[in-house]
Amino acid sequence: MNRASLDKRPQDVARMFDDVAARYDLTNDVLSLGQDRRWRRLVLDAVGARPGDTVLDIAAGTGTSSRPFAQGGVHVVPADFSLGMLRQGKKQYPELSFTAADAMRLPFADASFDAVTMSFGLRNVVDPVAALAEFQRVTRPGGRVVICEFSTPTNPAFRKVYSEYLMKSLPQIARRVGSNAESYVYLAESIQSWPDQEGLAAHLRTAGWSAPEWRNLSNGIVALHRAVKG
Repeated sequence: MNRASLDKRPQDVARMFDDVAARYDLTNDVLSLGQDRRWRRLVLDAVGARPGDTVLDIAAGTGTSSRPFAQGGVHVVPADFSLGMLRQGKKQYPELSFTAADAMRLPFADASFDAVTMSFGLRNVVDPVAALAEFQRVTRPGGRVVICEFSTPTNPAFRKVYSEYLMKSLPQIARRVGSNAESYVYLAESIQSWPDQEGLAAHLRTAGWSAPEWRNLSNGIVALHRAVKG
């Protein structure tokens, strides 16, 4: 049975990320052939935060995506619902203000942030549209959301090769670098079950965001969506 088609119980998903936290960044680097570093730089550019801005980085994991914001003088709040990830992040980047948070029930006041960003976490949320609506609630008028998420490769032939890599090679590589291979089977299945680029743009519109647009990265393996709060 496809694990990604099951209800994503928050406790189970959090436990899965707790289990892989210690080697999560290394595993991602290996599995993406180093592309995750480029994707993070492009997220930073898409958010376009200036010194003094306040940014919520939800599903920040160990804080690898948050640290560049802080280095640029941005007040960034790395948030995640995996306590294992937060603990690992605090070891790696003790200067960051890690916060426990559920994407669908954010512990922040309305209009608290200039921007909200989420990388590779939205597909693990029980109700992505509800989460996107929460992101809008905590964003100031005129603010923006940037979602970096796995998507659908644009070339059909490459799409087939990529699908085989996800289901066969990804869990094996994860096992070799010391991560929980079963977790990466789930992650592979969740990628295949996720909407394509237009589907995520539709989710953004449904949640109340304006002018959603996207940019394909790595031939559509990943798509960078951006929208504004009207």
